[in-house]
This record gives sequence, C-alpha cells and structure tokens, in this order.
Amino acid sequence: MSQKPLLNYIPALTGVRALAAYLVFISHYAYAFDENFPQAVQRFLNEFHIGVTIFFVLSGFLIAFRYFDTFQLTGDWFKQYLKNRVARIYPMYFLLTLAAFVAYYFTHDQKVTNGFANPIGLFFMHITFVRGFFDQLKFTGIAQGWSLTVEELFYFSAPFIFFFAQKYKKFYIQPIIITGVGAILVLIFRNVNWYGFFGNFTFMMLYTFLGRCFEFFVGIQLALIVRKKQLDGSQKNNATYAGFIMIFVCVWFMSTLPIPKGEVAGLHNPLGIITNNYLLSTSIAIFFYGLLTETTILKKILSNKFVELLGKSSYIFYLIHLGWMYDLLHSSFNTWNDKAFELYDKWGVDWVSPFQYDSLNVLYAFIILNGVSILLFRLIEEPLNHYIRKSDFLIKNKQRTTSV
Repeated sequence: MSQKPLLNYIPALTGVRALAAYLVFISHYAYAFDENFPQAVQRFLNEFHIGVTIFFVLSGFLIAFRYFDTFQLTGDWFKQYLKNRVARIYPMYFLLTLAAFVAYYFTHDQKVTNGFANPIGLFFMHITFVRGFFDQLKFTGIAQGWSLTVEELFYFSAPFIFFFAQKYKKFYIQPIIITGVGAILVLIFRNVNWYGFFGNFTFMMLYTFLGRCFEFFVGIQLALIVRKKQLDGSQKNNATYAGFIMIFVCVWFMSTLPIPKGEVAGLHNPLGIITNNYLLSTSIAIFFYGLLTETTILKKILSNKFVELLGKSSYIFYLIHLGWMYDLLHSSFNTWNDKAFELYDKWGVDWVSPFQYDSLNVLYAFIILNGVSILLFRLIEEPLNHYIRKSDFLIKNKQRTTSV
C-alpha cells in the first residue's frame, strides 16, 4: 500500500495517451497514403482505431488503482468522485461540442446532425452524453465523442463494480452480466425505429459500455495485480515488448478479415469484435504491466517530458482531430495550393506546391492540431480542471473550508 501515493501519476502512462490518440488519427486519415502503400498496409493502418481500446483499458486501470481500496458508497464520497471526473472530462468536451454546433449554424455540415431534425435537441443529447446510445447519432457533433459516453458510463458504474467485486468475489461474472444486459436490450429494441437505440449487436458490442466493458475490467484486474507489487522498474520479464508485439498482431489479424458491407475496417467483422474487445485489451494490459514493472527504452520515450506534455493535451487532440477544425485546415490547404499554382503561372515556373499532396497536408494538420491542443490545454483545460476541483461544485472544498 505504501507504493500507491507514488503511483497516482505515472509519466509513461500519460505518454501512452498521446500514442493512443495518434493511432486513432492515423486510422481516420489513412486514405491519404493510398497511392504510396500497398493495400495490405492500408488495411493495417485502418485498424489503428485500437487507440480507443488503449484509452478504455487505461481508464479501467487508473480508476481502480486510485479508488478500489478507498471508495465508499456514500453521498459525499460519490459527489467528490463525480466532481473529479467532471473536472477532468467535461469542460473541454462541452466547449468543443458547443463550437461544433456553432460551426454547423454557419456551414450546415450534415455530418454534424446526420439528418436529425432538431439541432438544439441534438446538442443537449451530446452534452448529456446520451447520443452514444443511438446508432444513427453516434457520429454526430464531435464524431469521436461517442467514446466519452462509454467512458462516462464506466466512471458512474466503477464504484458499484468495486463494491460487488469486494463483496461477492465474483469479479469476472460482472462483464458477462453487463454484456448480457446489452444483448437483451438489442433483442428488445432492434425492431424499434428510434434512431438505432441499441439497434443491433455490432453497435452494442463496439460503441456502448455494455459491449466494451471487458476492456475496462482488464484494466481493473491489472490494477489489482500491480498494487501488490514493488513497481520500481527492476523486473525483466519482457512484458513491455511482448505486449507491444501482441497488440500489433491483433491489428494485423483484424486487417486480414473480410470487411462487412458498408463498413471500413475488419473491426466490424464478428471475429474483429472478439479480437478488439478481448484479445487486444488483454495484450494492452500486458504492455501496461511491462511499463509499470520494467525499465525499457520504450518506457523512457513515453516518459519523456515533451511526450508527457503531448499526452496531457491528447484528450483535446482526440476531440479536435475530426470535425470543423480539421475541415477548416483542409479547406485552407486547398486554397493555398490553388494560390501557389496561380503564382507559378504568373512566374512561368513549373514548381511543386507545398500543399499538393494529401499525405503532406495530413502531416501539416497533425502538427498544427497538436499545437492547438497544447495551447488549449495550458490556457483552458488545465486552469478549468484546477478551478472546478477547488470550487464548491457538487460538494464544498474541504481544504478551503478548513483554511477559512
């Protein structure tokens, strides 16, 4: 137990956040490399959505490591717990969601609403996280924000998961029961035309907490294992690299699977769902175990101060890498490309434009969005996080009341 305070913050796992966000970015913009790589490589890059699974396993680990031995099912504890979760997740999500709907007011980009008749109503579905229960609405607004519905449901459920784990000692029955509830909801609602509310098994298994709960439970189990160990980096069991290799073996396997009609990745194949939700999450946990118990070059890279900063700002990067901000950059690159060729025509030269190639434009956007993410983290996210934690939101700040 004496190790625990030292591990409330783990630099390498903060660096992992950046890795996870960048993998998701690559999966969304792999099309830019169509002409440069064979189809097998393209398929491989399309499966880099695994960054989402990394986030889920990491959340399960961190919440369990911090709270499993100290949680209390009391009003005050739960208020403080929710206050901390809100301070971490909600401010930037709310502001960036608001920005997405303001952008929709000017652009009428149908990606934001997917034909939903009431944008204001949809906005409230977003800021309350309920849009993530509807298949037809999951990619509206901030498209990648569907995963926050999954995260928030886990945060709310975690203390009860810990309670039942301690009281009944039947830890692995819980994900079976939770996924079973998801299956029952699909059987009830799959023939109801309500924007795809638990409309099919693929949606339930890939886009809801009920289907993806195992990933969080793997993280919880990892926390229960490592909290009893000396995490001084002295072990040499090669778990870091073994887990890392296993992760990309899972990616490769998904990239070989037939893609169901209307989908873009092997993830949506039934075998892809099993690989992603169960085999991949276990591989990630092994990788994390290595980062926690070993000292490796990879751990040193992920613990680097700059990588750590990228990890801290990766939540914002994840929220802005798709949507109006990227679309604005893409439009600007196209405009600058046209103007460059206009200048070349005037000068009578046959030069290459810096904005001529999609792959370079994606790289420019990646760099710019990281810069924006760091600025927003320093100027908005971090100050708001500290402010809410020190405020009397939900529950009075004890430190402030004792000092008065």
